[in-house]
Amino acid sequence: MKQTYPFPTVSVFEIPFSKLSMKDTVKYLTEAVQSGQPHHVITANPIMVMTAVNNPEYKEMMQSAEIIVPDGTGIVWAAGVGGDPLEGRVTGFELLHELLKVGETYRWKFFLLGTTAEVIQEAAERLQMQYPAAIICGCRDGFFGPDEDAAVIEQIRAASPDILFVARGADNQEPWIAQHKQSLQVPVVMGVGGSFDIISGKLKRAPKVFQKLRLEWFYRLLKEPTRYKRMLALPKFVVKVLREKENVTKSS
Repeated sequence: MKQTYPFPTVSVFEIPFSKLSMKDTVKYLTEAVQSGQPHHVITANPIMVMTAVNNPEYKEMMQSAEIIVPDGTGIVWAAGVGGDPLEGRVTGFELLHELLKVGETYRWKFFLLGTTAEVIQEAAERLQMQYPAAIICGCRDGFFGPDEDAAVIEQIRAASPDILFVARGADNQEPWIAQHKQSLQVPVVMGVGGSFDIISGKLKRAPKVFQKLRLEWFYRLLKEPTRYKRMLALPKFVVKVLREKENVTKSS
C-alpha cells in the first residue's frame, strides 16, 4: 500500500524519496519514536531502485515504507536530471549516528540485528562506548531463516527498543522489515546495510577523497570485488536516467 507523506518527496522511477535534510529527517524520526507507531526507514541507492524497476513486489514493498531517504549519490543526481532536485544525501551511516546522538538525550533503547555474531557484538560495544547515555538493549546476528523469525521477533519485543537497526543481505533486509514491522512493535526500524562492518572495524569507510568525488561505491568495490554483480546495476541506472530524462521524476 502506497503511503501519503507528511513531508515533500520526489519520485525517482516511482520510488518516493524524502526531500528532508538530515536535520529534519532526525526531527521526523524523533517524533516517530514518540508516536510509538511503526515506521520503516529505507536508506536507498540506485541498485535498490533498479531492483524495484524490475521487480513489482520489491517496488510495492519500498512504496509501503514510511520514509525513504537518498543514501546514494546517484539518487541525488537522477532527481536533478529529472528536474526535481533533492537537497543532498541522507546517508544511512550518518543517520544511524545522528539517531544515537539524539538517543542520548532521550535515553532511547536501541537493538542491533544482523551480520555475524562477532561483528554485531563488537559494533554494540563500540556504539555503547561512543554514546554512553543511549541504551544498547540487545543485539543478535542476522543468520537465521524464516523458521526462526518468530523467536527473533520475540527476543526484540522483550527488549522493547525504540529503534531497531537491521543489517542483513541486500535481498532480504528491507522485505524482512516490511513483512514484520507490525509484529515487531518498534517505532523506528531502519535497514543499515554494511554500517556495522564499518563500526566494528571489520571494514573501513571510504576515505574523504572518495566521499568528495562521490566514489564510495567504487572504493567498496575495490575492497569487496565479489560485489561486482550487484554493481552492474549502476551503469544501467545511469543509462536509464539519461534515456528517460523526462520520466525520471514522474509519479504514476
